[in-house]
Amino acid sequence: MIKNDLFLRALKGETVDRPPVWMMRQAGRYLPEFQVIKKKYDFFTRCQTPELASEITVQPIRRYGMDAAILFSDILVIPQAMNIEVQMKPDFGPYLPNPIRTQKDLDRVIVPDVHQSLGYVMEAIKATKEKLNDDVPLIGFAGSPWTILCYCVQGQGSKNFDKAKELCFTNPVLAHSLLQKITDTTIAYLKAKVEAGVNAVQVFDSWGGMLSPVDYQEFSWQYMQQIIDALKDSIPVIAFGKGCWFALDKMSKSGASALGVDWTCSARNARYLSGGNITLQGNFDPSRLLSPPSEIKKMVHQMINEFGKDKYIVNLGHGILPNIPVENAKAFVDAVKEYKVS
Repeated sequence: MIKNDLFLRALKGETVDRPPVWMMRQAGRYLPEFQVIKKKYDFFTRCQTPELASEITVQPIRRYGMDAAILFSDILVIPQAMNIEVQMKPDFGPYLPNPIRTQKDLDRVIVPDVHQSLGYVMEAIKATKEKLNDDVPLIGFAGSPWTILCYCVQGQGSKNFDKAKELCFTNPVLAHSLLQKITDTTIAYLKAKVEAGVNAVQVFDSWGGMLSPVDYQEFSWQYMQQIIDALKDSIPVIAFGKGCWFALDKMSKSGASALGVDWTCSARNARYLSGGNITLQGNFDPSRLLSPPSEIKKMVHQMINEFGKDKYIVNLGHGILPNIPVENAKAFVDAVKEYKVS
């Protein structure tokens, strides 16, 4: 049994004394102890070495005592396993030298045996569970098929993912074939994570907000729905679409246990658009962690009051930034732990 099960209780919609708190990207770049490991090992070595990945996962729990840990990994391990080369270039980000833009490109993309190609992730989960000693739940994650397609087609990060959209709109058959391959791989991957011991999973649709509401249903949401359908009976699923407030109504009927909300959607609108019955997670602007700690605490308490303490998980509206002072991250977590219903 998990000793601190606040996060899991919030996912079930149970009444709690205070909401749970964790932060997207809490394992990593803003922590000095992470920087020590970063100097010694390159990015994918950190992801692919279970001892390193598990150590990085538990670092923020040791320092701040969040109510959940999230496995240190990356969404782009999926295309790597699918026979698509992914490099992580310093000061540049992800780079895919052979993007998928033609049928010939797609023909070399495989749906892998995830235990074989991503076994190191399952080993990292087991190592992390040992370190956590059932103190808090462990979250596993994957990128949404649309978000993965964006990188696979664009070949790198982008402000508008124009090449990815061009493929979808000029060759939808090819785009849907790639999306389905990514979806099948992601389902197998997340199921393997559940077997390895994670307590919840989150699907990150970081680039969902790039699409219009109609295109979102066609090129993103229907594939996220497949993932939720495949997993919801065995584990709580959190669906997070950045910039996807327009889909909250549809998402709320998906069978997901919770929906992530970014900072551009107010608590009131998020509750209204999602029908008011589903657990919501978010939505503190990550840049706001640059505010003074006293101000962070006030804003966090206000945010909880606006969402309500039940059916709510305190989080950022996207990943924590690398330049956040450690005391400011502490102020964020402490503010939640100190919360009293006013």
